[in-house]
Formats: sequence, C-alpha cells, structure tokens
Amino acid sequence: MYKVRSFHRAAGDVLAEHRPACMYRVPSLHRRLSPDASPTPQEEVDPVLQALESRQEEILKRLYELKSAVDGLSKMIQTPDADFDVTNIIQTDECPPLTTSGADLDLMLGKDYGALKDIVINANPSLPPLSLLVLHSLLCERYKILSAVHTHSSVKSVPENLLKCFGEQTKKQPRHEYQLGFTLIWKDVPKPQMKFSVQTMCPIEGEGNIARFLFSLFGHKYNAVTSTLIDSWVDTAIFQLKEGSSKEKGAVLRSMNAALGKTSWLVGSELTVADIVAWCALQQTGSASAAPANVQKWMKSCENLAPFSSVMKLLK
Repeated sequence: MYKVRSFHRAAGDVLAEHRPACMYRVPSLHRRLSPDASPTPQEEVDPVLQALESRQEEILKRLYELKSAVDGLSKMIQTPDADFDVTNIIQTDECPPLTTSGADLDLMLGKDYGALKDIVINANPSLPPLSLLVLHSLLCERYKILSAVHTHSSVKSVPENLLKCFGEQTKKQPRHEYQLGFTLIWKDVPKPQMKFSVQTMCPIEGEGNIARFLFSLFGHKYNAVTSTLIDSWVDTAIFQLKEGSSKEKGAVLRSMNAALGKTSWLVGSELTVADIVAWCALQQTGSASAAPANVQKWMKSCENLAPFSSVMKLLK
C-alpha cells in the first residue's frame, strides 16, 4: 500500500491544488422553464422509424384478428384433433363419371410435337401391380392407347397370362393416331417404377404413387377433405393392408367396413383410386374371404365393373 496526502485541512477546507481542473459545466436538462421562456423545439422523427412503427401496428392488428378467428373456431370444434363427420362435405363434392371428361395430356405429360406420349412402367412379375392393370383398362375407355408388354433380360421367365395382361390388340393403327402409349416392362425391380419422359425425369416409385398419377389423367377435381381421405386410404391399403401384420390388416378391414356402411365407395359416391388400390391389395393378400359384410358387398360392386373382372382372370 502507499500513502495518499489528505485533501482536507484540519479546518475541513479542500486544498486548492487538489481541485479538479479538467471538468466542465453541463446545463441541467431538468431545469424549470420560466413562464416567459419558450419551450425547446421537438426533434423531427425519422421517416424510417415512423414507417417501422406503422408496420408493427399493422402486424399486431392482423395477429389480433387471427387470434379472434382461432378462438371462434375453437368454440365450434371441441376436440383437439378436429374429429368431426366429413360425410356431408364429401357428398357435396361432385365427381364427374369416369367416361365424361379427361385431363389435358399436354399439360400433364408435356407437349412434344411429333412424338407419342408414352408411359413406361417397370414392374416385377413375382408381385404384379394389379391396380395399374385396372387403371390401364379404365384409361382405355377414355383414350386411344397403344399398349405393349415387354420382358427385361433381368427376368428369366414370365407367366403367359402376364405377357398378355393388356389383351390382344387386333386393330393396329399408325402410331400417331393414338393419344397415349402404355408400355409395361416386366423387370427385376424392388418396387414398380414409372416414367413418361424417359430422357429427363426421375422415376415415380411405388404402386400407390403410380396409381395416383394414372388416376389423375381422368381429370377429376376434389376438395381438400376428399383428396386427403383418398390419399389416406391409398397409403393404408399399401402399407397396412398389403404389407402390414395380421393385426393391422384386421384393423383396416374394420375401418373399411365402417366407412362402407355409410357410402357405396370408400370415399363418397363415386369410384376413386382408393377403391382400386384397396381392392387389389385384398386380392393380393388373400384377405378377401375373411372380409366383413360391407366389404364383401363393396368387392362385388368392384368386380361387376369390366376392368376389375379382367384382372380377376389373371388371378386364376
């Protein structure tokens, strides 16, 4: 430690030599104005800050309106998972019959002058994608389709019924007179693959995904609820009814029986891709005989349609 000289004398006066000489006076900001003094002029507000403040107020106003809307919906729907009956919504979703309209193939598949739009599907003959065969038959009722079946070198042998799964085309026309080409190649692949632009696109894989795309060529327009239910049934048929355990299959059959107790088809009053994929999954897994009453009735309705009956012949 070191000693510091005292700042104070004995009488208490501060030594002059120790007074600070580097300080400067600052006028008080809190002094009272005299009655005759003019007020200090206000500084101008930055336009950028003013615009930011207005934007913040607008965002807060919109958030308050959204909060009010959500509060109103929460009073209408009591359960957190929105477990409400969508039957009425589905019934009002009008679906044109499968034979009245079609999609714009140029818009769906791309416009290519001088070339036939050709859909190419690779599938394994050990597990034929029945839903794609049903959809091919339905598409033949809508478009002029040039169909062909080939065998890849990775496959040693293919049953005769699969080689003729598209039937015999007795009327051969020039290639340019067809609207769509449909080529099926039996190949050793883990899951079905589809391309409609062989040069440029990545393949669409999986029977359910290909079935969704092919069904979209019919040009149907569904609302959000119906589209979600159709996708849900397609995934359920592929991953639980076809590939799931016996417990999962039983649960799916009970759900199908409950749904078919309200409507003729799985979703609404018209045939959709959900019915096609689910019916084919039941045929491939051998669960058709153990299906409940409503499911059995629905299966007979499917089999009364020509595209399903033609697939039935392949299963024999």
